[in-house]
Amino acid sequence: MNLELALRMTEAAVKQAFREGAAISVAVVDEGGNLVSYQRMDGAEISGPVLARGKAYTSVALRRPTSELAARTAPGGELSGLAGCGFICVGGGIPLWSDYGEGERVVGGIGVSGGTVTQDVACAEAAESVWRTR
Repeated sequence: MNLELALRMTEAAVKQAFREGAAISVAVVDEGGNLVSYQRMDGAEISGPVLARGKAYTSVALRRPTSELAARTAPGGELSGLAGCGFICVGGGIPLWSDYGEGERVVGGIGVSGGTVTQDVACAEAAESVWRTR
């Protein structure tokens, strides 16, 4: 993950948000969950900075999209209890995978917050497409 790529990813998410009619915050983090790039659109919700970064971090830490986590972290789910540990278990976070010859590993994550869950996921997927075509 580098700054130039992270900036292109946040820009792709913002462009998708305009198409979706949403005002979002978007964060890109590296493999350690450290913020690399962040943008907040005019009119985005006050909670966006915390939730976008939290979704990106959660996707890296748990190595799965946050959209998969609600059912898994519910009582009786395989990851029951994690939602109360600071993880954001709502759609909009996607881990970024790369293959370095040692098998795939997570090298970063994208997190989007501010629209509906469907809009957040669409914006995160737009950013992920930049990653896949780098």
